[in-house]
Amino acid sequence: MPLPDSILPWLTQYGGFALFGLLALGIFGLPIPDETIMVFCGYLMVKGQIESVTTIIACLMGSLCGITLSYFLGRAAGNYLAKKVGCWVGITEERVTRVRNWFERIGKWTLFFGYFVPGLRHFTGYVAGATQLDYKKFALFAYPGAIVWVATFLSLGYFFGERAEHIIDMLDTDILIGLLVVIILICLIVFLRRRGCISVINKRN
Repeated sequence: MPLPDSILPWLTQYGGFALFGLLALGIFGLPIPDETIMVFCGYLMVKGQIESVTTIIACLMGSLCGITLSYFLGRAAGNYLAKKVGCWVGITEERVTRVRNWFERIGKWTLFFGYFVPGLRHFTGYVAGATQLDYKKFALFAYPGAIVWVATFLSLGYFFGERAEHIIDMLDTDILIGLLVVIILICLIVFLRRRGCISVINKRN
């Protein structure tokens, strides 16, 4: 199971500390192959080459710290940018409120599912913070999502070993399509509710 040469020495030398740092930086936005690392660690767990509990805790804590850091950075930078340069780039209070309301209704679900979409998970924390999403709501969606994400890819490496990489390649497309369908359905439901269609249907039934 191939792993970038620049990463493998860190894992073998520093173990859980390196794993924690890599996952945190990967979630934070650095170009680190998070899924490949976790699958590889799951494979090493079943081989008995690394300690299972330490690996699971390191992956989970790294993911949680990375998304939380993104959230608070977005929260601080969002306010600053809106006040300093908002008027120059068209960021009005009305637009900010509109985005905040959207994230309150629908966008918070991207905190849960976004981990499985490379690129998207790097921005969900920032956006949640920038829109001033309440921390409790952020944690309610982001933290369970991290648990599911970590458990999924560690399990792939643990149970499928060398075949896990091929499974990931096949899953990438399916996950993206599935998430797209879910997002479309949610948007459709919100649209129908705003137009009053769903309430009319319920009354008829």
